[in-house]
Amino acid sequence: MGALRAMTYERGSAGRYDRATAQQLPLPPPVPAAAAGLLDQARRGLAEAAAATDPRERYATAHLAALRGAAAMLAARTRPESRRRRPRSAWVLLGEVAPELGEWATFFAAGAAKRAAAEAGLSHAVTEREADDLVRDVEAFLGVLEAGLTQLPEPAPRPRVVGGTQYRSPRR
Repeated sequence: MGALRAMTYERGSAGRYDRATAQQLPLPPPVPAAAAGLLDQARRGLAEAAAATDPRERYATAHLAALRGAAAMLAARTRPESRRRRPRSAWVLLGEVAPELGEWATFFAAGAAKRAAAEAGLSHAVTEREADDLVRDVEAFLGVLEAGLTQLPEPAPRPRVVGGTQYRSPRR
């Protein structure tokens, strides 16, 4: 905790770290409990996948871990709708709700059929290499999700007052 506290201090006018300045720094928004729980399940699923000896099981379990990670992001960024809609893929929703994760969503959506074949026990559904690669990809994906869920939103530009009227400087 001491190292974290020291990292949050900013240099004051005398060049020393100033505790008062550090207390004014914004904290990242808390991750909603549902999202945190789903991320935890995704991490546990990924550990289970990494330990699996059968490549079909490793692939399917890793893919499900990615799906739980996507559900975490959806839980954090969406609210339940009151009216019924046609069910849509979590990967489609993820691309809509978090466009920055669109390539990940496309990648994992493309692997859904392979996961279904692996779950069905088809002997040549996936290779050892595909299963190992997916475990690594899911690890990276979960890291991106965790970082995205704990980032501060970009602050809106502050208006400047020029001659009694507010003026917004253009973004650079």
